[in-house]
Amino acid sequence: MAKRDYYDILGISKGASADEIKKAYRKMAVKFHPDKNPDDKEAEAKFKEAAEAYEVLSNADKRARYDQFGHAGMGGAAGGGGFSGGGMNMEDIFEQFGDIFGGAFGGSRAGGGFGGFGGGRGGGGRRVFKGSNLRVRVKVTLEDIANGVEKRLRIKRQVPADNISFKNCTTCNGTGQTYRVTNTILGQMQTSTTCPTCNGLGQTIDKKPAEADEYGMIRKEETVSVKIPAGVMDGMQLKVSGKGNAGPMGGVNGDLIVVIEEEKHPDLERDGNNLHYELYISMPDAVLGTKAEVSTVSGKARIKLDAGTQPGKVLRLRNKGLPSVEGYGTGDLLVHINVWIPKDITNEQKRIFEKMQGETEFVPNPGKGEKSFFDKVKEMFT
Repeated sequence: MAKRDYYDILGISKGASADEIKKAYRKMAVKFHPDKNPDDKEAEAKFKEAAEAYEVLSNADKRARYDQFGHAGMGGAAGGGGFSGGGMNMEDIFEQFGDIFGGAFGGSRAGGGFGGFGGGRGGGGRRVFKGSNLRVRVKVTLEDIANGVEKRLRIKRQVPADNISFKNCTTCNGTGQTYRVTNTILGQMQTSTTCPTCNGLGQTIDKKPAEADEYGMIRKEETVSVKIPAGVMDGMQLKVSGKGNAGPMGGVNGDLIVVIEEEKHPDLERDGNNLHYELYISMPDAVLGTKAEVSTVSGKARIKLDAGTQPGKVLRLRNKGLPSVEGYGTGDLLVHINVWIPKDITNEQKRIFEKMQGETEFVPNPGKGEKSFFDKVKEMFT
């Protein structure tokens, strides 16, 4: 795909001043910054594209070559500093143009085994570690799901040790970066890399307790209260911000990810927000009608069965199911009627059934009002 014109990318004219170019780039960078558009590949591409345009147009020599020859004048690259065409490196963008943002955003760079970088970037491009996330499974009952519940969880997380002190890294003088100047045909060029001594933090540990790790962190058990909303489902994940492992040296805390594990109910079966209950009644109760007790989330409910209740009938108890986690109402409790046919009967009972066997009332004669099995299934899912 043909590369877009650098002036069009920044929305400026060819006669734009250096200040206008800088302002235009800052506007584009803020709009498409990865911290503002997490996991948005299109925004990331536009962010890199704007940085590539600025890298060329902010340099008088490169701009002159571009104005005369276009992209061909760049020799297939946008210029020095480790950039090459559209495949720009996010790390390099932050290192070379981080001052453009004025501290409005944090770098989103990963590394150090701590879940990545976040928060503000210190002066000189100093890195800020983000602590890793913690994950825990929490069991909830149908009653918890129906009403919502608050759980108190005991977790072990990394936190900064007490009585720890830091000092500026002597290799990078606290900047988190080391710089190197090389001579090229275009003149001297300065490149920067992450300080190998402090891994970009700009600080090293001066004193720490013996039990602390290389970053001055220890594992500590804490109690965290988690509010679980009504209507959650098995496998759903809730995020408790800032309750994961702490970032070292004043870094950003990770998050606590709570995974919902739904406990099986002894009588009720869940289907989305609806609940199903299997009710078994005797043949005499089906013929004569009866009152029965069924299980609900909150306890028991009594229902009335009319005389002549057919096996397979489904009774719908409105709003006796589970609430929607999005707040879109409450499901129903579907009671499935099963007529229990005994396998072993006495001789006297057998004579009674033999007598009824030929009577007209006991000959199957479904009317138009009787629903077929498929009708019942269709009704159940609508």
